[in-house]
Amino acid sequence: MLKFIIEQGKVILEKDPAAKNLLEAIFSSPGLKALIYHRIAHKLYLKNKLFLARMISQRARRITGIEIHPGAKIGDNLFIDHGMGIVIGETAEIGDNVTIFHGVTLGGIGGDKGEKRHPTVEDDVVIGAGAKILGPITIGKGAKVGANAVVIDDVPAYTTAVGIPAKIVYKKSKAYIYAI
Repeated sequence: MLKFIIEQGKVILEKDPAAKNLLEAIFSSPGLKALIYHRIAHKLYLKNKLFLARMISQRARRITGIEIHPGAKIGDNLFIDHGMGIVIGETAEIGDNVTIFHGVTLGGIGGDKGEKRHPTVEDDVVIGAGAKILGPITIGKGAKVGANAVVIDDVPAYTTAVGIPAKIVYKKSKAYIYAI
């Protein structure tokens, strides 16, 4: 766990211009606190200790203002900036090196137990403040979702989606995609 905390502190220091040093990044980040609680709750969830997992996730919500269901799958180096009001649903999947700003919802739109009801966010995605990403859709690698967008359809890789409902407004050229 200590290694995880230090690595996350480095991610915060790299991505947050307000963080001045590693100790400040570690001790002042509600996003990091929420991720620590999530790691514990997720391990309990996987061991079918559902009640205890939910208790821990709800404690994290009260402390940080960030609600992450213990069933959500989160990759490496998630950066949660500010964090207040973030909701991440049970079947949500988040890839590596994703940035999420405050007020974001990765939510479901109904469905039955055991079904995928929440979004999949691939690697290197940035999700702007207040965005709502709803249903079992995919936000492709390197995509950007604008602030307050409401996304109800897949967003292809390396595109930018904005608006209500979200529309693609920018797509990187194929030459650039292959150069990465």
